Amino acid sequence: MQNRDEIFATLRDTLVELFELDPAQITLEANLYQDLEIDSIDAVDLIDHIKRQTGKKIAAEDFKSVRTVGDVVEAVHRLVSAEAL
Repeated sequence: MQNRDEIFATLRDTLVELFELDPAQITLEANLYQDLEIDSIDAVDLIDHIKRQTGKKIAAEDFKSVRTVGDVVEAVHRLVSAEAL
């Protein structure tokens, strides 16, 4: 899971699996809270799932600014890119 396309595909699959969302709803522009109806408890589950997938934890402070699926992709990309340095 290195490039943004792979991260998005994995994230889309995760959102479908965890929250039973329609894959067609999940776009980079989709707002997690308004469009996908992810609440704060769901967000914690998502962060935990990302941690298990990457072996890295996203800091809660970093996730506070996340609003869209694209924001999550960028946060995960920064996380996995940092480990490659």
